[in-house]
Amino acid sequence: MVYNLYMPERKKISVLTCLFFIFFILLPERAAGEVFEFKHTQGTQYRILSTVDQAVFINGILSHRGEVLNRIAVEVKSVRDGTGLHRAVFQTSERLIYDSQQSTQSSVTGFQWSREYESVFERDKLGYLTIGPQYYMPVVRNVPVFPGRSLRVGERWHAEAHEVHDFRDAFGIPEPYRIPFNAFYEYVGERQWKGKNYPAFSVNYNIESRPPPVLGRTFPVRISGTFNQLVFWDRALGQPVAYNENFRISFEMSDRRRIEFRGTAEAQFIESENMDRQQIITEIAEEINRLAIPDVNVRAVEEGISISLDNIGFYPNSDRMLPGELDKLDRIAAILMRYRDRDIMVSGHTALAGTAEERMRLSQERARAVADYLLSRNVRTSDRIVTRGYGAERPIADNSTEEGMRRNRRVEITILEN
Repeated sequence: MVYNLYMPERKKISVLTCLFFIFFILLPERAAGEVFEFKHTQGTQYRILSTVDQAVFINGILSHRGEVLNRIAVEVKSVRDGTGLHRAVFQTSERLIYDSQQSTQSSVTGFQWSREYESVFERDKLGYLTIGPQYYMPVVRNVPVFPGRSLRVGERWHAEAHEVHDFRDAFGIPEPYRIPFNAFYEYVGERQWKGKNYPAFSVNYNIESRPPPVLGRTFPVRISGTFNQLVFWDRALGQPVAYNENFRISFEMSDRRRIEFRGTAEAQFIESENMDRQQIITEIAEEINRLAIPDVNVRAVEEGISISLDNIGFYPNSDRMLPGELDKLDRIAAILMRYRDRDIMVSGHTALAGTAEERMRLSQERARAVADYLLSRNVRTSDRIVTRGYGAERPIADNSTEEGMRRNRRVEITILEN
C-alpha cells in the first residue's frame, strides 16, 4: 500500500505523527492476522498432481517399495452461499521400485495406470465436505478446515476429520472404509515454495483405533498412524497451492498380519488452459503427412487427443518392436515435443486372440515398451507418462477379419486434456 504524505496545505508531517501513523495504524493492520477461506467460482477447472513414495512392510519385513501418482481433475459446477459443488475425476497410477520377491531394484519407468474414480461433493468456505457414502475419493476429508476467524502466527486450532480407503482389492472389503481422527493445525507464517512466499500452516494427526469387524477376506482389528503435513496457501486462489507430508500407518489384520506403510507425499495445484482440440488435431495431422508416418491417425477422445499407431510391429507374443518401428516413434516423438506442457498416456491394444489374461499382459507390456522408448528420447519425464493395457476391450475394427485384427493391434499415445 502506498500512502501520499504530501498534504494540500504543503505542511510537513512531524516525526511524531509519522511514528503514530506506523505504530497505531499500520501495525494493527499487520497484527490482524490471516483469514483462511476456500473460494469457489462456478466454472473453475483445475487439476492437482500428487506423488506418494512409500515402503510397505509385512510383519516388520520390507515387502516392496513403490510410487503412486494421483492426477485429480476438478470442476466447480455451481456455487451457493459460499459452498461449491465439485465434480472430480481421480486417476491413480503406480510403479514398482523394489520388490523383495525379485530381490532386485526395478528399472524406473513410467507409471502403470491403476484405477479411476469419479466423485461429486460440496465444500463450504471453511473446508467442510458434504459427500455421499458411495464415493471413495477424496481419501482425506475435512482437511484442511478453518475456524472462521483471523489467525496470528503460532495460533492453533483442531477439528474432526476422517480418511476413506478402497480396500476392495487388498482385503476384499466391498464398501468404502472409514477411519476417523482429530486433526491439529498451527499457522506458521510465511513459507517459501518454488521461490515464492505463501502463508502456511501445519496439519498433524494421529490415528489409534480398534475398529469393529467388517465384511471382507480380512479386516483391520487395530489401526495406528501418524501424519505430518505442511500446507502452502494461495490467497488469490483461495485454496492450497501445494503441500508436503510424511506418514506412517499400520494395520493389524484379522489374519494376524501386520501391514505398515511408511513414506512421503507431495502435491501441487496446476492451472491449465483447455485444449483447442480441433486446432491440435489439425496441427498433428499436418505433421503426420509432412513426416510421411505410415499407419498413424489422430482423433479426439474423452481424455484428450489420441495418436493411434495402427498395426505397430512387434515380434509375436512379445514386447520387442520390429526393425523400423523405432524410426516411426522418433517422428512421433518430434510431434509430442510440441506439447510438452501436457502429460501423456500410452495404451496398448490387442486383437481377439489368446486368453483375456494373455491379451491384457501383452497390451500392458507393449504400452510400457513404447513409453520406455519415449522416455529414452526425453519426450517426457517418468512422472508425466502413464501406461495402460486394455487387451481386446476396445476394438476399432472387426476381429473376424485379418484387416480388422491388424488395425486392432495398436498402441495409442494420448495427449491428456487435464
